[in-house]
Amino acid sequence: MEPSLSPLGLGCAQLGNLYHAISDETATATVRRAWEEGIRYFDTAPHYGLGLSETRLGAALRAFPREEYVLSTKVGRVLEPNPGGAGERDDQGFAVPAAYRRRWDFSRDGVLRSLEDSLTRLGLDRVDIVYVHDPDDHFEDALRGAFPALLELREQGVIGAFGAGMNQAPMLAEFVRRTDLDVVLVAGRYTLLDQPALDELLPLCAARGVRVVVGGAFNGGILATPRPGHVYDYAEAPAELVERACRIAEICARHGVELPEAALALPMAHPAVASVVVGAHDPEQVGVNARRARTVVPPRLWTDLAGAGLLRADAVIAEGVS
Repeated sequence: MEPSLSPLGLGCAQLGNLYHAISDETATATVRRAWEEGIRYFDTAPHYGLGLSETRLGAALRAFPREEYVLSTKVGRVLEPNPGGAGERDDQGFAVPAAYRRRWDFSRDGVLRSLEDSLTRLGLDRVDIVYVHDPDDHFEDALRGAFPALLELREQGVIGAFGAGMNQAPMLAEFVRRTDLDVVLVAGRYTLLDQPALDELLPLCAARGVRVVVGGAFNGGILATPRPGHVYDYAEAPAELVERACRIAEICARHGVELPEAALALPMAHPAVASVVVGAHDPEQVGVNARRARTVVPPRLWTDLAGAGLLRADAVIAEGVS
């Protein structure tokens, strides 16, 4: 049976010290606050902090009944010891020592090893969903190795579901066509600033009964606070996107809606979307995002944004959002 996802999930890259370090205590309190807010879906990966996110998340979740939450992790990057790297900092955005190195591996053996290592770090005997993580440059390897391995694990009952997680939509759509996956995680491609997932991915998933998890609803931060210097997709936001986000915020304000509230409401309203995962550096941020996710957004907002050329017209239907 496929695991059931809460509408709002906790993305756990920040538990791996994304951009800046947090303490173990803050990480635990962040997960606890998510639980108090009704969040029951938690997404992590070996990539996040070279395993630190998995270690912290597993430790925090031991306080809660295993059958009451859904946990996903990812395969595709195997972590290997990096002798002499402990005195250096990781070079992929995480404030952790470079004690391990990531090695791309989408083979069957790589998937099995990665999952076994993840379970050890998590301190659990199973995960519910496993995503093939960022196979952008490894399409054929993922098709031949990772997906058949995950299908086998699902059929054996070792995992509940499998899919792919990427920052692009076209390749995800191709995986939906060519594999028997259950769920896709698309990050940053169905947001107020960027909706290419509407081209193929979302209609295809809706037609085939594949669930969609949306990540990156704030496009890295610009849709939370639209000002110069803020992040769009892991880099400083271009001036034209800052200006576009500010124009969207102005129309939101006319409807009594804050920009980040609308940023969460858009993907949450799509019928193919099962959950929207949002990261947090501390418990307070979890609480703020949970409040934002509960906001009721008037359908007229989407119509006005489309009329102003700030939202694709095919994102709007009579009742609100497609």
